[in-house]
Amino acid sequence: MFESAELDHAMDKKTWRARVPPLREALLDAQYDLLEARGFPVVILISGVDGAGKGETVNILNEWLDPRHVETNAPGDASDEERERPPMWRFWRSLPPRGKIGIFFGSWYSGALSAHMEGRSKQAKLDQALERIRRFERMLADEGALVLKFWLHLSRDQQERRLKALEKNPRTRWRVTARDWKNFKVYERFRDLATHVLRATSTAEAPWTVVSGVDPRYRSLTVGSAILSALRARLDTPETPHQPRTALPASPATDAVMLLRSLDLSRTITKKRYEEELEELQGRLSLLTREPKFSKRAVVAVFEGSDAAGKGGAIRRITQALDAKIYRVVPIAAPSEDELAQPYLWRFWRNVPRLGRFAIFDRSWYGRVLVERVEGLCSSGDWMRAYSEINDFEEQLVESRIVVAKFWLAISPEEQLRRFREREETGFKRFKLTEDDWRNREKWGEYEAAACDMIDRTSTEIAPWTLVEAENKLYARIKVLRTLCERIEAVL
Repeated sequence: MFESAELDHAMDKKTWRARVPPLREALLDAQYDLLEARGFPVVILISGVDGAGKGETVNILNEWLDPRHVETNAPGDASDEERERPPMWRFWRSLPPRGKIGIFFGSWYSGALSAHMEGRSKQAKLDQALERIRRFERMLADEGALVLKFWLHLSRDQQERRLKALEKNPRTRWRVTARDWKNFKVYERFRDLATHVLRATSTAEAPWTVVSGVDPRYRSLTVGSAILSALRARLDTPETPHQPRTALPASPATDAVMLLRSLDLSRTITKKRYEEELEELQGRLSLLTREPKFSKRAVVAVFEGSDAAGKGGAIRRITQALDAKIYRVVPIAAPSEDELAQPYLWRFWRNVPRLGRFAIFDRSWYGRVLVERVEGLCSSGDWMRAYSEINDFEEQLVESRIVVAKFWLAISPEEQLRRFREREETGFKRFKLTEDDWRNREKWGEYEAAACDMIDRTSTEIAPWTLVEAENKLYARIKVLRTLCERIEAVL
């Protein structure tokens, strides 16, 4: 994999001076075309061996491009805030929007590489991390991103010469650290690991480009030319909607037996018993969040369901039991322009809580497989792949010690109509009823089918759905509180 890159590539000054000006002009033209079209983001990863010129390459790209429209990220060791969230959280927050270029000097590969080199992860854990990276990059490509990955390489002898030359020069001595020489001693191990990583993650949608780092002029021109070629190819090719080959259209139900229709919506509870259980369960929840062990956990509570099913009331009974400093209610509406310029899950990743906190989502990432599917706001390919992307997202939350509690509040069409009429007739409730609610009601069957598919495909052992019979609001609130307490108790 590295044989060609370990040759002594070189470029003379005359060739460099002749080729750089037109390359810079063409890169700027492509960048402005990208900015004007705002059709897709560009994600550039600069990785490689120590001394191969990664930092210099990032600097020259910022010199050649308009830096106002380039977001450069050089993530070092994770901060306390970052360590209290899934490892990918900080990279999601740094993704460039459509029309912009994001350069990552060090990336989502760094953690997997260093953990394995330092003996903190075995082969199985490394391969698991690489599979997650493949899924992440596939998602970026499916969302329209152009992903360009560069591995700047040196042979062992080239690396030694490079480090000694940098160290000898007083102006560049600062670039060489004790860590660089420590890594040099295990060069062969690192080369073998890099070979495995690049082979495992060089895919059709996000291939690696290996570049010799021995000569700065050759390296810079090669990287710049590759970026220009990929940008122009994408900009000059008419876009066609991406559709996974395996995506199947939603098939109509063969009979009338459906999961949500199997619920016993007649379940109820007396007002007296409700008040007794409410007090007991709210106290129980409050005590759980004050447990010392809870500071090493977090909770993501997701509320979905039919319009007027009582999601807001159930959420309020939870927040009444919580310290206001530890929770946040996240209401989800139609995405903003900034959110539409990012991958679908971006706005939800931004709201992942740190340890010791609650995030309560009043509607959630399931909108893609519910309202967007039913209303035709995304392609069938988009909502079909969303199931696996959502499962992967929730798996990352759980692996980072976050309890994921998902509630579907179910009511009958008749009860929904009664509640709609009540909202119409009650002044302080009228704001809750919109034209969209009436429009959605006309598609009750389609939403019901979409919800059943969603539950079947995303109710997992680690993040199961709790189906709540919500015809009686009091019963629903108690079931939600009890389930939430049980889920938290199970991990403390």
